[in-house]
Amino acid sequence: MSLGIPKEILHDELRVAALPETVAEYRKMGFEVLVESTAGDGALRSDEEYKQAGATIIGDAETLFAKSDVILKVKQPWLNERTKKHEVEMMRPGSVLVTFLHPAAPPNHGMIKMLASKNITALTMDGIPRTSRAQNMDALTSMSTVTGYRSVLIAANHFPKFIPTMSTTMGTLKPAKVLIVGIGVVGLQAIAAAKRLGASIKAVDIREDARKAADSLGAKIVGFEVPQDIAIGEGGYAKALTAEWLDKERKEIEPYVEEADIIILSALVPCEIAPVLITEEMVQKMKPGSVIIDVSIDQGGNCVITEGGRDCVKHRVHICGLWNIPGSMPVHASWLYAHNIMYYVKNLFKKGLDQPDLNDEIVQHSLVTHQGKILHQGLLKVIG
Repeated sequence: MSLGIPKEILHDELRVAALPETVAEYRKMGFEVLVESTAGDGALRSDEEYKQAGATIIGDAETLFAKSDVILKVKQPWLNERTKKHEVEMMRPGSVLVTFLHPAAPPNHGMIKMLASKNITALTMDGIPRTSRAQNMDALTSMSTVTGYRSVLIAANHFPKFIPTMSTTMGTLKPAKVLIVGIGVVGLQAIAAAKRLGASIKAVDIREDARKAADSLGAKIVGFEVPQDIAIGEGGYAKALTAEWLDKERKEIEPYVEEADIIILSALVPCEIAPVLITEEMVQKMKPGSVIIDVSIDQGGNCVITEGGRDCVKHRVHICGLWNIPGSMPVHASWLYAHNIMYYVKNLFKKGLDQPDLNDEIVQHSLVTHQGKILHQGLLKVIG
């Protein structure tokens, strides 16, 4: 069987789904490995390194997709401007795709339907459960580590003021106020990065354990209490709140949004659309020059006016909706992701390359389309 590694095509996406060292592992499994030319350039890995690891270099995406039985990507399939074809169009019918698909996000619904219509077995790396057996496959945690750190640096670059307390001959400048909404892996890394920069930090989460973790890092906990049977879902992740509880949460965090200089939004519910926690009216009340980094945009966004894949200024507030923040730190991000997906592929094909184990618990959690059907529960819930 052939395993293909295309070059990523989303704007500013510099990661790659396989490195030469993981290519060597795929070759040991029995795969013929095809790598699109310059696919590893963003991660500073050359075509020659891939060749030495046993890969065949393919000059164009269309040929690579047509020849690949299994395709490993970083981000969801997209329109390839060079070929003028959508990546799904170029895939071989009946092939297997493993990547981040973010199926519940509205912009991806059409693409998921394309995958089903082409009989692609599509598996999403953001559906892997948080269990001990899946730990080395947990790409969501790996990329969240990168995203939390990087999101604060992006915010600092856009913020038109100092972050830390600054003593000058003209007086002392107060530290920037940073609000972290959602204290998962992204939020905790963001707290740590903001603390290193000297910011004053407040954090919000509906889960008690998450609040305790943020408190241990020095953040002040704000917001409100939610009954834990309502707040916590499977695996310790946040559970989707009812419309009534979401309205309560928006009202509780509104004053903290208004006073914040920088907001990092990372409140997510696994396999579902991100909850809208910041309204346009709330943004209008923020100080000019404030910055919102909406990390949850892959699943729709926590701010209602975030534009997916774009930086924009609205009501004099800079709102960042970049889809691929980890792509801006491609060397370490690629190293982490390439190993996560390698362990996933080894588990998927543990019974042999000719019989992927689609009944495996980890695989079941990440299965999106198979035999022409959409199977992802979060997407089915959204589209009815």
